[in-house]
Amino acid sequence: MMRLSITPAIESLIATGSPVAIGVSGGKDSQASALAVCNYLDRVGHAGPRLLVHSDLGSVEWKDSHAVCQDLADHLGLELVVLRRDKGGLMERWEARWRSSMARYRDLSTVTLVPCWSTPSLRFCTSEMKTHPITAMLRRRFPGEVVINVTGIRRDESRRRAKSTIAEMDRGGRLWNWRPSLDWSADDVFASIARHGLQPHPAYFEFGMSRVSCRFCIMSSLADLAAAAARPEAHDLYRRMVLLEIASSFAFQGGRWLGDIAPHLLDSIQRRALFHAKDMAARRMTAESRITPAMLYVRGWPTRMLTDAEADTLASVRREVTALFGFKSRCLDRDSVHERYAQLLAAKPSRPAMLHA
Repeated sequence: MMRLSITPAIESLIATGSPVAIGVSGGKDSQASALAVCNYLDRVGHAGPRLLVHSDLGSVEWKDSHAVCQDLADHLGLELVVLRRDKGGLMERWEARWRSSMARYRDLSTVTLVPCWSTPSLRFCTSEMKTHPITAMLRRRFPGEVVINVTGIRRDESRRRAKSTIAEMDRGGRLWNWRPSLDWSADDVFASIARHGLQPHPAYFEFGMSRVSCRFCIMSSLADLAAAAARPEAHDLYRRMVLLEIASSFAFQGGRWLGDIAPHLLDSIQRRALFHAKDMAARRMTAESRITPAMLYVRGWPTRMLTDAEADTLASVRREVTALFGFKSRCLDRDSVHERYAQLLAAKPSRPAMLHA
């Protein structure tokens, strides 16, 4: 039996009966963590409430993911709480992000067009669709209590996760994030699932996927993207995502276009549109490369007025990008750029006056 990673703080919370919520996605790591944690809780006599929590990301989810989570809940005799975003799933969030990017660009509320997709450094798909809703639900469900939130993160999954700690308290002081299988290997995970008589998600052995999350994930390897595209259940989503690549001119994985993974799933019009989108992306990036680092959007933007030369450059770039996408943009010359910056600077809240002794 694999040893769980645990800290004295988590042991103390378990001993006093703190609620334990285990996040499950349908993937192997959360499945194995749930099984191991529940066995441990039984062994040490944990008397507090327990539940499984699944964040349903909508159309990007494999159809088997919910079933795997429900089978796990039934096996453990626990409630499965399913959370869904009121405004739609992750696909709808990506599409809304592109609409917002266009509106902000037209209004000069941002310097460059913003990618619609999640990225490894900006995984709003995790924060907005999982972390925040789960945290809010647990605080409502267990008011005034300290809750243990279990996640199936392992160090050998990525360099970023290799730096993870076993457990830490969140900023609010009411939620402890616990990663009990942090030092397990993938073989350990599959062995744990098999030992309990359960099956992992079919995507691993039937679909040929190395990891299970969204059907098409920003972190997926080329092989996993191809395996996902080979599944009929993913074809409609694939086309919808490629259409967003075409509309936005942003590739799904930075330099890797999802439309190149399975072009046979696209019709001739879509393939031509994808070719045109790649040309638009190159022209957009060439134009935006003239914007200097000092002019780019930063937190608290804008921090100063642009010089005349900078305003001329930004206006020129905006004219090119506006023509490229057919936008109806404001601020396409020096004077209107200066006017817009003056408006934005005037609208910023003033800093509180310094107090002197």
